[in-house]
Amino acid sequence: MEGFFLEYGNLLLRWLHVIAAIAWIGESIYFVMLDLSLHAPKGEHSKKLGVYGELWAVHGGGFYHNQKYLTNPAELPDDLHWSFWKAYTTWLSGFGLFMLLYLLKADIYLVNPASPWEWARNMSGFEAGILAVLFLVIGYNVYSRLCRIISPTVNHDGWLSAAVGVMMVIVAWLTSQIFPGRAAFLITGALMATCMSANVFFWIIPGQRRMVNALKTGGKPNPLDGAWGKQRSVHNTYFTLPVIFLMLSNHYSFTYSNEYAWVIMTLFIFAGAVIRQYFVLRHLGKNDLRYPAVGIVLLALIGWIAAPSPAPAAAPLAAATSQAGGAASTAGVSIEQVHGIIQARCVECHSAKPTQPGFAAAPAGIMLDTNAETLQHAAQIKQVVANKYMPLANLTKMTDEERAVIAAWSGQ
Repeated sequence: MEGFFLEYGNLLLRWLHVIAAIAWIGESIYFVMLDLSLHAPKGEHSKKLGVYGELWAVHGGGFYHNQKYLTNPAELPDDLHWSFWKAYTTWLSGFGLFMLLYLLKADIYLVNPASPWEWARNMSGFEAGILAVLFLVIGYNVYSRLCRIISPTVNHDGWLSAAVGVMMVIVAWLTSQIFPGRAAFLITGALMATCMSANVFFWIIPGQRRMVNALKTGGKPNPLDGAWGKQRSVHNTYFTLPVIFLMLSNHYSFTYSNEYAWVIMTLFIFAGAVIRQYFVLRHLGKNDLRYPAVGIVLLALIGWIAAPSPAPAAAPLAAATSQAGGAASTAGVSIEQVHGIIQARCVECHSAKPTQPGFAAAPAGIMLDTNAETLQHAAQIKQVVANKYMPLANLTKMTDEERAVIAAWSGQ
C-alpha cells in the first residue's frame, strides 16, 4: 500500500505541477508578446494620460484595448491584478515531486555508481540529496550575483547573458559528472526553474510593490525597480523552453544515458533559447530566420550525437552464460539469453507487479515480463545497460559479463 500511496501522490502533484506550469508559462509568454507588440498611442487623450504604448486585439468574439503605463498612471485601482501565485505553485509542486521521487529514494536515484569521481560514487543517499538541494540554492545565488555584478543598472545585459550561458554549461557538466543521467537533467532544469521563481519572488514582485506603494503615497517610483523586474522577466522568457525540455527529458533515455549527456543538455538549452528569441523578435515585427535555422542545426547536431552506434558484430561470449542457461553461441545472442538476464536483474521494478519496495507500477510504464516486451524496448535496454544507467544504482548487481551479452545482442 505504501508504494500505491507514493504513486498516487506522484500523480496528484504532477497534475498540479503541469497545470500551474501551463498557467504560469502561458501568462508569461502572453505578457512578453503584449509588451513587445505595443505601439505608441495615437490619440492625444492617451498621450496626455501618460500612456506609454497600446495594443488593440480581437479574441473570443470581443475586442481588447491594452494600454501600458511606465510609472505614472493617472489612477491606480485597488483591484490591481498581480501575477505570482502561478509561479510559486509551479515551483512548490515541482519541489514536492522532487522530494517524493528523488529525495526519498536518493540512494537509488541520486547516487551515481558510474561517476568518474570516487567521492561521488561513494556518497550516501542522504549526502546526495543534500548536494542536490545545494545545487539549487547555490546555483540561484551565483546567477543572482552575476546579475548584480555584471549588469547592476541593466546596462550590460549582453555580457550578462553570455555569463549566464557559461554558467549553465558548467552546471550541465557538473551535474552529469556527479549524478545519474536522468537526475542530472532534472536538477539542471530545477535550477533554471528555481531561478525563474526566485526572480518573481525576490525581484519582480517586490519591485512592483515598491512602485505601487510609491504611487499610492504620492512619491516617485524608482525606475530601477521596473528595469530590474524587466531584466529578470526577460531571463525567465529565455529559460522557458529549455526548462520544459529538461522536465520532459526523463521520458527519453537516449538523452541522459548518452556518453555526452552534458553536451546534449547544453545544446538543448541553447536551442531552446535561440528558438524563443525568434518568437520574441516576431512580436517586434522582425522575421529573422537565422534564429530558427541555428536552432534546427543544434537539434540536428543533438540527433547525430545521441544516435546509437551500430550493433557490434556477434562474438563468442563464453563467460556470460550463467543467466542465459547455457553456453553462448558464436552465431549471436538470442532473445532467450537476454530475457534470462532481464528476469534476474530488471523485472523487480519493470514488471506488471513490481516486487521492489516503493514501486507500485513499472517505472515509465516499461514492463519486461515477456520476451515480446523485452523486444519492444530493445533499443532502450541496450543503451541504458551499456551506459550503466540501469539497473538504478546497480541494485540487482548486474555483472559486466551480463552487460556484454546485452551489448552483443542484435535486438531481435
